Amino acid sequence: MASQLVAAMARLHWPRSLLDIKFICEAGDSATIAALAACRPGAECEVVIVPPLHPMTKPKALQYALQGARGSLVAVYDAEDVPHPAQLLEAHAAFALGGGRLACVQAPLAIANSGRNWITTLFALEYAGLFRMLIPFLDRHNLPILLGGTSNHFRREALIEVGGWDPYNVTEDADLGMRLYRRGFRTKAIWRATVESAPQTLAVWIRQRSRWYKGWTQTWLVLMRQPIRLARELGPVGFITFQLLLAGMLVSAAIHPMLALFLLASLYLSWQGAVPPGWDLHAGLFAIDLFNVTASYLVFLCLGWRGMAPAEKARIPIRGIFLLPAYWIAMSVAAWRAVIQLPFKPHLWEKTPHPAQGRRRPPHPAP
Repeated sequence: MASQLVAAMARLHWPRSLLDIKFICEAGDSATIAALAACRPGAECEVVIVPPLHPMTKPKALQYALQGARGSLVAVYDAEDVPHPAQLLEAHAAFALGGGRLACVQAPLAIANSGRNWITTLFALEYAGLFRMLIPFLDRHNLPILLGGTSNHFRREALIEVGGWDPYNVTEDADLGMRLYRRGFRTKAIWRATVESAPQTLAVWIRQRSRWYKGWTQTWLVLMRQPIRLARELGPVGFITFQLLLAGMLVSAAIHPMLALFLLASLYLSWQGAVPPGWDLHAGLFAIDLFNVTASYLVFLCLGWRGMAPAEKARIPIRGIFLLPAYWIAMSVAAWRAVIQLPFKPHLWEKTPHPAQGRRRPPHPAP
C-alpha cells in the first residue's frame, strides 16, 4: 500500500507548505517503513514510529502521533485509502461555514472492488447506505453519529478537548463520535469520497467485522455505566438514537439466525400439515418476523442503491444481491465471535489485508 498511499497524498489539492503528513507505523513494521522511504515522499511528510507498547491498536498510534501534529485541522486516513483530491478543500470550507461547535467532518467511503464477488458487492451497498444516506440524515437532524474510522477531519482544539482517541477501544471512531456529541459538538457529512478496497474473502471480512462488533460493544458498555447522566447529556432523542445505532445493531445481528430458523421451521411445519397447539399465536409471530426480516433486507438494499452514483450501480452484479441473507448470517457469526472474544482479548486488533487498487486512479463518485 505504500506507493498507492504516497501517491494519493501527493494528489491532494492543498499547498505543500501547509500540509503536515504523518505516516504512522509500528516499530516492528520494518517492511512498511522501508517501503515508505523508497517512495521518497515530499518534505511535508514524516514517518512516525510508534513505540512497541500495549495496547497495539490504531487509536494508541493516533494518540501518539497527534502530539507532533502541527495543523489546526487533523484528518485521518487508513493505509488503503485514496481520498478525492479536493476532499481537504471541501472539509475546510465546511469548517469555515460551520461555526465553532463543528468539531468533525466525515467524508463518505466508496468501494473500489465492489463487483469482485458477493462480499464486496454487499459491502459496497452497505457503505453507500451508511455514508451517503444514514450519516447525512443524522447530520441534518443534529443526531449523534458513529464516525467511520477513516476520512474524519477534526478541529484540533475540539479533538484535544474531548481527550482524543481511546487507546483501548478497537472502534475508536464510534467512541469518539459519541464523546464529541456529549460535549455539545457537531459532526457534518461532506460528499467528496475516499475510495478503498473491501475485504475479498469471508474469513478476512469476519475478522474485520468481529473487531467492529467488539468495539461497538465496548463503546456501549462504557457509555452505559451512567445511563441517567448519558440520557441527560444526549437528550431524549439522542439517547434513543444511540440505543438504536449501537444496541439495535448488535442485537439484530446476534438474533438473526434465530429468526431465520424460526421462519424455516414454521414453513416446514406448515408444509407438513403438522400444526402445533396455539398455532394462531405461532402464525402471528411468524408474520411479524417475516415482515421484520424482509423489511430489513429491503431497507439495506434500497438505502445502498439510492446512495450509489450511476457508475457504481453499473458495477453491481445482480446475482450478488440475492446472497444478502448469507451476508446477514455472516454478520451474526462475527457478532457472536466478538462477544466470545471480548472478555479474553478485549484489545486484540486483527489487521485487515486489503488488495491494492491498481495503477489506474480509482473512479471517485460524483458529489
